[in-house]
Amino acid sequence: MTHHVILGAGPAGVIAAETIRKHAPADRITLVGDEAEPPYSRMAIPYLLIGNIDERGTYLRKTGTHFADLGITQVKARALSVDAAARTVALDNGQTLGFDRMLIATGSHPVRPPIPGMDSAGVHPCWTLEDARAIMKLAQPGARVLQMGAGFIGCIIMEALAARGVTLSVVEMGDRMVPRMMGPTAGGMIRDWCEKKGVRVFTGTKVEAIEPGSPLKVRLSGGQTVEADLVISATGVRPAIGFLKDSGVTCLQGVLTDEHLQTNVPGIYAAGDCAEAFDKVSGQTIVSAIQPNAAEQARVAALNMVGQTATLKGVTQINVLDTLGMISTSFGNWQGVPGGEHVELTDKASGRHLSLQFQGDVLVGCNSVGWTEHVGVMRGLVEGQVRLGEWKDTLMHDPTRLMDAYLASAQGLGQWSGAADERRR
Repeated sequence: MTHHVILGAGPAGVIAAETIRKHAPADRITLVGDEAEPPYSRMAIPYLLIGNIDERGTYLRKTGTHFADLGITQVKARALSVDAAARTVALDNGQTLGFDRMLIATGSHPVRPPIPGMDSAGVHPCWTLEDARAIMKLAQPGARVLQMGAGFIGCIIMEALAARGVTLSVVEMGDRMVPRMMGPTAGGMIRDWCEKKGVRVFTGTKVEAIEPGSPLKVRLSGGQTVEADLVISATGVRPAIGFLKDSGVTCLQGVLTDEHLQTNVPGIYAAGDCAEAFDKVSGQTIVSAIQPNAAEQARVAALNMVGQTATLKGVTQINVLDTLGMISTSFGNWQGVPGGEHVELTDKASGRHLSLQFQGDVLVGCNSVGWTEHVGVMRGLVEGQVRLGEWKDTLMHDPTRLMDAYLASAQGLGQWSGAADERRR
């Protein structure tokens, strides 16, 4: 009987376990997770902070016996090391598990900046349910909160904090907000919007030290000191793959996989935020830490684990962000490609910005702020690698004609028909 060991009980691990069970009813499945709670979604934590859901609302599966009913054994532990040759994984609870097939779905962990005072009471990351409980105690209406980091995750947390009625300051090392998702114009517009909404924003600024006490005193590189009742560290995440050192499994930025999500070691797979998956669209390996990718990678990996050949079509590079009511998007190679062409349109008065990047007559990336009606079309054109022909020149002159270009070019190919539904809404 084949034994599948899945390391990580987030969305990727859970979907993989369920997919294996569906296609291999008799196989053994062990799901290893290192948190006390049932498997849950980190993406739901902001909704918990806002008060839209309770903790149960974050759980990936709502019935307490879901995994037992499927014959999936759950183990509460963290992987310490993997011996690929011996097909074993050592856990921090003293167990060593043997496996026939293994999925590495350990996700990411927060980057902890090396700043004096990070251990002070009142300084927290916002990553786990345990973190969320600590933040909710301190983030009461009127509390002074300083958030380190204004990337994608940081902006989502900021939205939740604002809803709690705190007085908010945000410090970002980059020269703009969401620097890995937005160009200078878009990032600047998001900053202006946040300041209009009452958030103090420091860009191009580092936190140099945190002085413990009540309140905490946070010293910034610009010379200012900001007093805070709570400091949240949202300075980015990186794949949780340290336990694979000396395992024989190849890791670059993440666990390197092929289009079947298999690593260099036959029978060992990876999926989700810790996987560096091959993207056919860009021809590169990419770590793309978003939940739709985790779900699709888990499905493809699980099918291959049970002997059904499945291939990952692409790694979705898509971010849609709501920052205090301002919607922004980033798709594909939003920064452009060497030798490509670029057009942008900005209407700061109405809070709208659109930037399109082309390679030949293919839209390879885009950024938008306040341009919600074309989100599905932008995604369809970028991911479908649709050849626009003469419509490319039309868009270079008038980027707002995206829908017309899509309907003329993509629909003839029968691609992405879902995006066209937007027009009929």
